[in-house]
Amino acid sequence: MNKAQLVEAIADKVGGRQSAAEAVDAVLDAIVRAVVAGERVSVTGFGSFEKVERPARYARNPQTGERVRVKKTSVPRFRAGQGFKDLVSGSKKLPRGGEVAVKKAPKGSLQVAAKKAAAKKATAKKAPAKKTTAKKAAAKKAPAKAAAKKAPAKKTTAKKATAKAAAKKAPARKTSARKTTTKKTTARKR
Repeated sequence: MNKAQLVEAIADKVGGRQSAAEAVDAVLDAIVRAVVAGERVSVTGFGSFEKVERPARYARNPQTGERVRVKKTSVPRFRAGQGFKDLVSGSKKLPRGGEVAVKKAPKGSLQVAAKKAAAKKATAKKAPAKKTTAKKAAAKKAPAKAAAKKAPAKKTTAKKATAKAAAKKAPARKTSARKTTTKKTTARKR
């Protein structure tokens, strides 16, 4: 079934071909936009759509057998819901005629989802930040800069001290052993 056939299949239920085409387009557009934004779209009884990250990897070119680097990428994934799986496997029978094959959303869940979406949009629009005077901003930045300058110095001295202590113990023995082995191998070559 392609998109035109889908529109024809729901045209009678929606009230015409034009309104069915608009409904299909609106649903698909909403799903695509949500998945691209990284959200998960879940339809009860049908399945869920989500964005999945594939890490970088190596693959083989089937013609040449050459090893090829594949970049990391994002791909859409669809996972069928349990109701859909049961209908396809035959463990449940498909309802006849006018009955809906996919469970309807629970009563009141659509209103809750609409409220959550409105709340998300409201939090996205933040109130403008309060203006501070230049003196206050400089006073806030100065202690932070001073602390930033002091902290790395302490860390580097601690790292240097531990590195020196480690260098005094084990590496001295290893280097002497390496020198003797290289002398022996050069003597053997001559």
